[in-house]
Amino acid sequence: MVIPLGVIGAAGAIYLRGLQNDVYFQVALLTIIGLSSQNAILIVEFAEAAYRRGEDVWTAATEGARLRLRPIIMTSLAFIVGTLPLALSSGAGANSRISIGTGIVGGTLTATVLAIFFVPLFFVIVRRLFPKRPIED
Repeated sequence: MVIPLGVIGAAGAIYLRGLQNDVYFQVALLTIIGLSSQNAILIVEFAEAAYRRGEDVWTAATEGARLRLRPIIMTSLAFIVGTLPLALSSGAGANSRISIGTGIVGGTLTATVLAIFFVPLFFVIVRRLFPKRPIED
């Protein structure tokens, strides 16, 4: 549910820079899928743990997002700063680096900002649609 947020950001960044949807952009999309999935899994894992402890679904979702906010922000910012030279490169072969870097920077930025808010919301929606609590031993 969170992967389209990163893909939209990557596609928007590529569009704004006037680049094409080439194989290098596809590599950037694979990277965005991995990072946005990882961030969502971290939030849901902590929210699920709080939910299993007996918290209500909304409190569990906000606690999961609150506990994982700093690690997600730090990981995403480090990744963005690490790929920024790709997006701003020049010289021979720069088009491939620019395509990868722009897609990753735009997608990571969008996925991080939006996932912090949407993943807990999706957790609440899914838990309300399927309210069955797991059986504890």
